[in-house]
Amino acid sequence: MSTGTSRPALDAPVSQLRVALFATCFNDTMWPETPKATVRLLERLGVTVEFPTEQTCCGQMLTNTGYGRDALPLVRRFVDVFGEYDAVVAPSGSCVGSVREQHPGIAEHASDGALAGRVAEVAPKVYELSEFLVDVLGVVDVGAYFPHRVTYHPTCHSLRMLRVGDRPLRLLRAVRGIDLVELPEAQECCGFGGTFAVKNADVSIAMGSDKARHVVETGAEVLVAGDNSCLAHIGGILGRQRSGVRRMHLAEILASTEEDQS
Repeated sequence: MSTGTSRPALDAPVSQLRVALFATCFNDTMWPETPKATVRLLERLGVTVEFPTEQTCCGQMLTNTGYGRDALPLVRRFVDVFGEYDAVVAPSGSCVGSVREQHPGIAEHASDGALAGRVAEVAPKVYELSEFLVDVLGVVDVGAYFPHRVTYHPTCHSLRMLRVGDRPLRLLRAVRGIDLVELPEAQECCGFGGTFAVKNADVSIAMGSDKARHVVETGAEVLVAGDNSCLAHIGGILGRQRSGVRRMHLAEILASTEEDQS
């Protein structure tokens, strides 16, 4: 059983749904293989994925640093770009959390009733990848094959804001060939926190070092998470320590097949 809050079910068959990929600006700029893997995975499961080229940042960086009013144009753009779709899927708990939890407040504080109404319509249709797979498609075994020792870090926004619960772990446990090992102190924050890592560098590095130490303790070859921002932070520390641990997004592991490993 998942411990998270279920997303609303969609009535139409998957083949009839209009599904959009929200790649996120962070992934698009730094880790484009993650949204590509998301598309490969969803298409393998029979989902036709559209990519609106007009999409841009969700505004989270502005909102998190106290500039919510400056994020207003990005909120307007988001509902303009994604409003026509039945579902929007993103490989980022952080950005999905921003859309679902922060966009309504931004529209409300702007005293824009029309925008607030559009946000209320669009935001519930935005899904983090594991939510969409488990809750909408109703699948846990996605046909993946990944014969490596793996440990999973649950990112703060996916864990505490979206409450995805054990959905990512259920998906990973169904991957053929995987050796999934538990991460000690898994629910502790990695210390990234966007601009927190810049403004509070010493604390951020200390938190990240604790997380990296626990990763190494597992003996894992690969650290996996649902947010590349956290993977960048922990992975940077692991890299400087020459630990040999690779970092991979959940989408990349779930998109892997036996042919990919040969």
